[in-house]
Amino acid sequence: MELRHVSVHGHRLAYRTQGSGPVLVLLHGMAGSSSAWNEVGAALGARFTVVAPDLLGHGESAKPRGEYSISGHANVLRDLLAALGHRRASIVGHSFGGGVAMQFAYQYPSQCERLVLVSSGGLGREVGWLLRALSAPGVDHVFPFVCSPALRSAGERMLAWLDGVGLRPAPGAMESWRAYAGLADRETRIAFFRTLRGVIDVEGQAVSAQDRLYLAAHLPTLIVWGGRDGFIPSAHARETHRRIPGSTLEIFESAGHFPQCDEPGRFAATLEAFVEATRPASFSEDDWHDLLRAGRGARPAPAGIDPEPCPAGRMPAWAGA
Repeated sequence: MELRHVSVHGHRLAYRTQGSGPVLVLLHGMAGSSSAWNEVGAALGARFTVVAPDLLGHGESAKPRGEYSISGHANVLRDLLAALGHRRASIVGHSFGGGVAMQFAYQYPSQCERLVLVSSGGLGREVGWLLRALSAPGVDHVFPFVCSPALRSAGERMLAWLDGVGLRPAPGAMESWRAYAGLADRETRIAFFRTLRGVIDVEGQAVSAQDRLYLAAHLPTLIVWGGRDGFIPSAHARETHRRIPGSTLEIFESAGHFPQCDEPGRFAATLEAFVEATRPASFSEDDWHDLLRAGRGARPAPAGIDPEPCPAGRMPAWAGA
């Protein structure tokens, strides 16, 4: 995909784009960048306008000393889409980007046509030990010693040697390496720790969308997860599917935390089929207010009850009022 830049509020935002047609926004995870979507975006560009931004503080986007909350990223995404002339889009979010995608759908429902959550954060307390350890006080002060430019260069030489003997790591592992290597840059590292500590502490994920998932009943929702995800357990996918009536669940059993990298062809085909099989949500601010009023005091689906598809704009029968 072509890498471009645009200025939003005086900050440079990088994004990759390709194709024409309905707009698909692809959001990467924490410490990642839009490059994680290169292969998938290239495939989808034949049918869609693909926009994959580097979130603020990530990749080639600016890294200001400012806010890196989920809601802050959702605000910047809204303004980026406006700057690019896109009024509505289907939002696809991986890991931390899944949290941003859900927040965008919550804050700007009239602009979100579909929601796709890929190994998403914000759906349960459990998270891998590494991220919990990195959130501990003081780790950011010692981290430069374990992620220095010298170590990054040594790692890249090792990867080049492995590639030369035909032992190139799996695509998901390579994406994890690129995220780690990027943290050798001081500004990127500062933005990473501010982002991390906004959503994770030593006990696990500190931000949860579980109490609001019933609101997604009006929104076509696809959940994709790797069956071997070592960062966020696939049990979160199944529980989220249970809580969102009418949602679609796809588990890539042999994939890890990056199913879009491990199986890009299957991922692109799954996403394209989902878009073709669903009608884009069309919600006004009045519709959203009515849904919130109808859903005050709504509760999650009881355990053991399989959710039924829910027509747009109506609360599932089990939610009550």
